[in-house]
Amino acid sequence: MDKITQYRSLIKDLLVRHAEIVASQCSEEMETLLSFDEERDQYLWLQVGWEPRRVHGTTLHLRLKGDKIWIEQDWTEKGIATNLLKAGVPNEDIVLAFHHPETRILTEFAVA
Repeated sequence: MDKITQYRSLIKDLLVRHAEIVASQCSEEMETLLSFDEERDQYLWLQVGWEPRRVHGTTLHLRLKGDKIWIEQDWTEKGIATNLLKAGVPNEDIVLAFHHPETRILTEFAVA
């Protein structure tokens, strides 16, 4: 299995596991939604519902760009990068895209 195929599978598995945990703890007014677009390599975890105001937000947005995993949005408690590293993804294959490109050089991850 090539690297991109492995990353697709890993991302989907991680999002499903995280979302299931969160969904089991949410009220009936909140929904956890996952959206996987393998053709464009976009992976989203959304929260929608009422709490008591309207909630519609992206908890996590990952995408594959080139041969790297770009973390565009991450509102998880520990950060999805931690899970990716534990799963064996090298830090040079992870881009913290939610950081400005100039500040990415200060992290242990890929700049682009």
